Amino acid sequence: MTTPSPATSRPLRVGIAGCGAISHNHLTAFRSLDGVEVVGVCDIDPHRAEATAREWGIPHAVGTVDALLALDLDIVSVCTPHPTHEEVVLQAAAAGVHVLCEKPIAVEPASAERMVQACDVAGVKLGVLFQRRFWPAAQRIRAAIDDGTLGRPILGQCSVMLHRDPEYYSRDAWRGTWANDGGGVLMTQAIHYIDLLQWFMGDVAEVYGKINTYKHGGHIEVEDSATAVITFTSGAMATLEASTAVSPSLGVQIRITGETGASASLSEFPEGSDGRVDLWAASGKVSTEPAHPAGAEPNVPLATINGQLIPHHTTQVRDFVRALREGGEPAITGRDATQALRILLAVYESSRTGSPVRFTPLPESAQSLAQVGG
Repeated sequence: MTTPSPATSRPLRVGIAGCGAISHNHLTAFRSLDGVEVVGVCDIDPHRAEATAREWGIPHAVGTVDALLALDLDIVSVCTPHPTHEEVVLQAAAAGVHVLCEKPIAVEPASAERMVQACDVAGVKLGVLFQRRFWPAAQRIRAAIDDGTLGRPILGQCSVMLHRDPEYYSRDAWRGTWANDGGGVLMTQAIHYIDLLQWFMGDVAEVYGKINTYKHGGHIEVEDSATAVITFTSGAMATLEASTAVSPSLGVQIRITGETGASASLSEFPEGSDGRVDLWAASGKVSTEPAHPAGAEPNVPLATINGQLIPHHTTQVRDFVRALREGGEPAITGRDATQALRILLAVYESSRTGSPVRFTPLPESAQSLAQVGG
């Protein structure tokens, strides 16, 4: 595979690995860009791959990643179940194909590090989908940290209070299992907001957390609820609460207070809608917007949630294509994505041991990523 230069007229050739629900976001995003061509899809269910290819007018439907990579790809989008991400990424790196991977990057830190190293060695780019960073509201808060309006964050709060019906977990056999999903609300839903929290707050020093299953115990092995206290290397602190046992959904809120005393908050309600700045308290003035707009339907179908995120998927996909054409790194790299994974896995470890998990700095090369401390 040879990545075209900006002067080359050949379109970037894209393959989609995995034809589940989220693949529609990737297909829509890539198909909206000039100079990009989706040439193949693959799925372990050949009928699903063939149906997707017919629906989208894609020339090739195959049953293996090897067959997909044989289509002379420039980019592979990884939309397979969480624990399979590493295998697909390593195959792509070995073939010299750039990778855009759905979150979470992996289900274990060591797996994520192998993925990052393999792409580094192969000289291919690895991006991971955290499209909510592209919300204008999230960008505004990040800018207020950088320009001194908030200054260095000292306190944070992240509340992810969502609703999932039992049918959500029974729809696919892999959902809600440790082996095939890698975790529950933290791994599948809250990781987006954990990523935003650490993007605002900085590197993590210690995590103390608890998990439990309150509502979905008859349907899943993994947690449907979690809480944590997070300490950052700067000395800042934050709290996290997350659940899919909430009915009706309360949505998401993230609040940051900086060393200037100023605070800002964003909310996502209903789930899948654009994040909005619902609190801006700076320079002696406070402005607010309703976190829960009147008349909004709280419990939103998964297809609607995914569909409403397509514009931000598209923005991140466009950024990834830019990185390939112009050089430089994508906005969210594999190393960036590993940070959120480490935090949620530390909540699992802390809940298991009853002790806080203390972090070592994220390495450039493989080494222990976190240590349990008393």
